[in-house]
Amino acid sequence: MVTNMRIVEGFQKAKPLLTREIPRYGVSLSPKPKTGTRRKDTSPEVIVKGILAEVRARGDKALFNYTRKLDGVELKSLEVSESEISDAYNKVDKKLVAALKLAAARIEQFHSLCKQRIEPGFLTHGLGRLIRPLSRVGIYVPGGSAAYPSTVLMTAIPARVAGVKEIFVVTPPKKNGVIPPPTLVAADIAGVSRIFKIGGAQAIAALAFGTESVPKVDKICGPGNVFVVTAKRMVYGTVDIESLAGPSEIIIIADDTADVSFCAADLIAQSEHDRQASAILITASPKLARAVDSEIKKQLAQLERSTIAAEALKSGGMIVVVNSPDEAIELVNLYAPEHVSLMLRNAGSYVHKIKNAGCVFIGGSSPVALGDYIAGPSHVLPTGGSARFSSPLGVEDFLKITNIIGLDEADGKELGKSAITIAEAEGLEGHAQAIKLRLKDTRKKTK
Repeated sequence: MVTNMRIVEGFQKAKPLLTREIPRYGVSLSPKPKTGTRRKDTSPEVIVKGILAEVRARGDKALFNYTRKLDGVELKSLEVSESEISDAYNKVDKKLVAALKLAAARIEQFHSLCKQRIEPGFLTHGLGRLIRPLSRVGIYVPGGSAAYPSTVLMTAIPARVAGVKEIFVVTPPKKNGVIPPPTLVAADIAGVSRIFKIGGAQAIAALAFGTESVPKVDKICGPGNVFVVTAKRMVYGTVDIESLAGPSEIIIIADDTADVSFCAADLIAQSEHDRQASAILITASPKLARAVDSEIKKQLAQLERSTIAAEALKSGGMIVVVNSPDEAIELVNLYAPEHVSLMLRNAGSYVHKIKNAGCVFIGGSSPVALGDYIAGPSHVLPTGGSARFSSPLGVEDFLKITNIIGLDEADGKELGKSAITIAEAEGLEGHAQAIKLRLKDTRKKTK
């Protein structure tokens, strides 16, 4: 159990601690491989490279083999049947089904509004864009002993709203060869096309290269362990990926008006995701800092499953005392966290100052946990400091753009000489000649 959060006093002391140089993906560089890999070099890169090559060469046979060796499951079919999906509804509490449907409706509404703001078509003078959805997308959902129906909703629904025709889910089966019923129900509610009982790097390989049972996709989304993340990184270029997800992160900026119990609860909530999660409180109130530290210990003692959260708070947790909210925001922009919670007077007035964050939560009535499940925007957010340059998952991730150039002869005559000048400066005579021929042709027509 955690005894005390680390407390850092002063902006200057906190600045080097919250300035990131190397992205954190929350994984060991050399984890112990599962039984069955039998490789001398146990680095994820070497193991995953072998898995990718074998799935690409042997297809379904490799998938069945890895599922047996790594997951301990002997499958007869890689795909979930319609009857399994129907049966799942009978195994899931009706309250959960209703909650998933409410979450799905809110997620769809939000992303539909986002899509309406994307304007395709010609812009001006024969120049424009064609915006089309991807044809086929694969979603990785962590599984095994746990179920993550929210991951299904938060990834599949934006893809469907974008217009993707085929959405596949891959997720590892439990020891009895079945997928957790909540995952299947969520996939059905989200409108997923097909579900496959495969996990790990082999699932990423199947989606990227295709097998006899699994068609190859255009893009792969979803979180996973070190092998999944490494596989996504290695297949990028063959397919697109949305991100390389790391452990959960939250920074709360609070003043003396903040509810102590809310601050403590939100730090604990994000810490229970992963032992390597980052949970940070920044405040100009030393009194609040001490109170939140004490409240965390009280709340942890009341939780049955507090081990992961306690370890994360001890190793990656921090309370920073600064002089003002502006100093706190400067630290946030340096750290570029996944979640930022503003528990301040006039919290909304500070939003425009936050440049680097995956999602900003305004006020005590907007806990990150609501964003994780049901608020509407996707909970798939940039981590590891990547909020400096990347965005949350949305309909845009499932759309591709084709530029359109439809110039007439007058445009060519106006622009041609300048284009020739640039081409000749670059030493590309063929480019210049292609334009010169058209200018000559134009002069002939005008005679």
